[in-house]
This record gives sequence, C-alpha cells and structure tokens, in this order.
Amino acid sequence: MESVIVIGGGASGLMAALTAAEKHDRRVILLERQQRVGRKLLATGNGRCNLSNTGAAPAHYHGQDPDFTLPALAAFSPEDALDFFQGLGLLTVTEYGGRVYPLSNSANSVLDVLRFALETAGVELHSACPARAIRPRLGGFVVETEQGSFSADRLIMACGGAAGGKLGGVTDGYELMKALGHRRTGLYPSLAPVYTDPEYPRALKGVRAPGALRLNRGEELLAESRGEIQFTENGLSGPAVFDLSRAAATGGEGLTVHMDLLPLEQAELLAMLRRRQALTPEREAAELFTGMLHNRLGRMLVRYSGVSGGATLGELSEEELLRCARAAKDFALRVRGVGSLDSAQVTAGGLRTEDFNSQTLESRLCPGLFACGEVLDVDGDCGGYNLQWAWASGRLAGRLGT
Repeated sequence: MESVIVIGGGASGLMAALTAAEKHDRRVILLERQQRVGRKLLATGNGRCNLSNTGAAPAHYHGQDPDFTLPALAAFSPEDALDFFQGLGLLTVTEYGGRVYPLSNSANSVLDVLRFALETAGVELHSACPARAIRPRLGGFVVETEQGSFSADRLIMACGGAAGGKLGGVTDGYELMKALGHRRTGLYPSLAPVYTDPEYPRALKGVRAPGALRLNRGEELLAESRGEIQFTENGLSGPAVFDLSRAAATGGEGLTVHMDLLPLEQAELLAMLRRRQALTPEREAAELFTGMLHNRLGRMLVRYSGVSGGATLGELSEEELLRCARAAKDFALRVRGVGSLDSAQVTAGGLRTEDFNSQTLESRLCPGLFACGEVLDVDGDCGGYNLQWAWASGRLAGRLGT
C-alpha cells in the first residue's frame, strides 16, 4: 500500500491530507505539532474565518514569483473551494469585496467539517507530534518525531510559516527543508499593524474609519490600498493597513503613510467646509468636520492642520480652511516600523518557489517531496486570499503529481 506523510495540520495540510486520502488504497499520516489541528484557522477573520475570496488571482499574491500561484489557483478556484466545502456540509456567504465566510460566522464550523472529513477518510492523525528530522530513504522518507519514526513513500511539507507564534507559527519547516537542500528567502511580517509617530494615533485609539492609503518612500509610491483603518496606541491597524504592511516591512527607511479619509475631491470638500463656516460661524473650529468624520478624528485633523480648536468657524481664514481640507485628503504619518512576526497574520517569504514545479508543487531537488501553503514564498493580500492559496496549494500537493 502506498503511504503519504503530511507534516502540518493547518489549512493547507488538512486539504493535502484529505486530497491524498481520496485514493482508498493509500495510507495517509498527518503529523501536527500542537494538541489539535487548525488552531491558526480558528483565529482568521477575527474568529469568523474568511475562508476564500472570489477574486483570487496572482495579482493579489506576493513573493519572488507571484505567477507561481497560477496552476494551483486555476486547478482549484474559489468556486471549486466553495463546492468542496459545500460537499462537506458547510454553508457560506459572500460579502463585500468577494470575502467568503461560513454562514455561521464561526471559524469552528470550518474546522469541524474538516475534522469530520479526516475521520471519514481514515487519515491517521498524530497530534502533539512535532517532526524533528527527515531522512530520505530508498523510495521514500523517514520522519523522526517525539512519538517515534514514521516512514512513507511520499512526503508533503505543510507546516506553515513563522507568523503568529502564539498560535503555532514556527520556523520548523524551513529548517527541515534546509536539510534536504532547499533554500528560503528572507522572512518578514505581513498583514500586521504599522507603527507610526504616535502623537496623533494615540489620541485616536480605537477609532475606525474607511479610507484610501498610500505608502511612500520619499516621492516613490510603494503600495496603496483602500478599506477600514483602525487607529491604535502606536499607529495603525485594520484591513487596509494590513495590505500595506508587507511593503512597509520590506521598504527600508524614510517611509510615510498617507490617508485620504473622505471620498470627495478636495475642491468639493473645501466648498462644503465653506458652507459650514457660513451657516454656523459661532461654532468651535474643532467641529468643522462634524457629521463627515468620527468626532475625535475630525477634531484631530483640525489640530493636525495647525488650526486652534478654540477659535470659531467664523474666525478661520481661507488658508486655514484649505489646510483642513488638505489634512482630510492627505493625513500623513511617518512610519516607524511594522509589528513583529508574532503579531503578523502571515509570513512574507519562505521556501524559494524556483525549487518547486508549479504544476505539481513537487520539489525539483528531492523527488517525492511536495510543499504547500505558507511555508512557500507566497503570501496574499488581506481578505481571504491566503486561505484560498492554502486550499488550492494543499489540493495540488495532495494529488502527488497525478
């Protein structure tokens, strides 16, 4: 009987094991270092599990070769993923921006149907069983663990990346693969908070606002995004910020994040501010943006513009009104850093994809060895793209080249 070992019980490893087990005369062994599988999966989407995105395409992925994702995504599209989960009994809903969630709004629902499927497929699960070494042998591999040795004809590396250490992120996969001749790129946090000069964000802690973001190094545009911005004690968080964090982590020194907080042309906004001034000249200048922005954010922009909040609207000059309009369209903060890998949701970087066949995810260096998911140098934007890569790459690796 042919045998397969899958190392890692995260999203890609679960999919790889289930796919490999579709061949009924094959023994599939799943090794998971934690007490239970899918722990990081439970934390995705703030516990709701943003399990896919209908717009998944190479343009939403990063790494040295984003087109490496093409074969896997083509072979197992978001529609295929939804059909797969529906077949397991999971109901889903698609929300704004193509984000797909379980109808239950609970990540537990996703993990539960996967666990049930493992049991039905007869996958041998060994939890609390970290792999310590891999030895190639004639026609296969031996994996040394704390529970003894496991032998198999094929091996799938799916043990994830270094992000989210508290949820199980480790560097084990890179070290195990290094011993087999594989190389990795540098590792950086992605989908992480961005730290800025704290003066303004600290006063706005907890405020959320929609906006458009640009990340610049001097005059050079490095990245841009749009969506929810969350102000924190030390800077910025939220989906739109997460999409910039990879570029912020790898962009070097002299970075600035620019926020456009109102979906109006500057001339249109300035006209609105003039009308407010004319209608309520006796009100405090700090209330200039009342009704347009969160109250604390509006007051902060007035202060950011250098306008005294204690003045009245009627006392503001045309130049001061213009500065306030510009602030709402370009609230700029100097970037001081990015959250650590422990605080990141995803690892940017990983095993060099040039060492793998994109059509099968089999190693070019070690026949019979496959890799999938976050351990590879592929990371996606915020919004379900990373889990779609996990499902698609796990599905492709689990086919074992067939």
